[in-house]
Amino acid sequence: MAEDVRRMVVAVVGRLGRETQLHLDERYRHFWITNLLIVIISILLVVVAIFNVYYIRVLYQDLNGIVFNMDSMHDNLRVVKGSMDEITAKVESFDQHMSHMDQITHHTASMSVSLPRIATTMTGMSGEVYGIRNEMAVIKGAMINVDQRVGHMTGSVTSIRENVRQISRPMGVMNPFLP
Repeated sequence: MAEDVRRMVVAVVGRLGRETQLHLDERYRHFWITNLLIVIISILLVVVAIFNVYYIRVLYQDLNGIVFNMDSMHDNLRVVKGSMDEITAKVESFDQHMSHMDQITHHTASMSVSLPRIATTMTGMSGEVYGIRNEMAVIKGAMINVDQRVGHMTGSVTSIRENVRQISRPMGVMNPFLP
């Protein structure tokens, strides 16, 4: 009987050894799969990081382009504003010259005593000149309105330009690190 107990103990220990080895082999296999997954995920994360850096660089370049375009638009709007100021000044000058048309009409009316045919034509012209003068006053007001709106647009573009610069400033910090 003592021998049977020994055989039983040896058999149990042998079976325990095989089970332990199977467990160790299974564990090793799971560790190997886990390590493989970690390597694959790490490689994917590196690829995603590279694409993110690339897209940040593209975004930075696009923002620089927007800032450049805003600067160009701002400069062009300044030129347009200057041209509008000149046009407004010319319209005001023209309006002042149109005020002399009343005197011309008055003198023409005095000539009508000796020249009835010219007086009839000049009287019709007087009404037309008065209409032109009124239209020039309207144009003058419109030009002043356009001048004010161009001034507002210049201010808005300046504000937008500064906002885009503030947005692109953090991207500029990352630029030396980008390829």
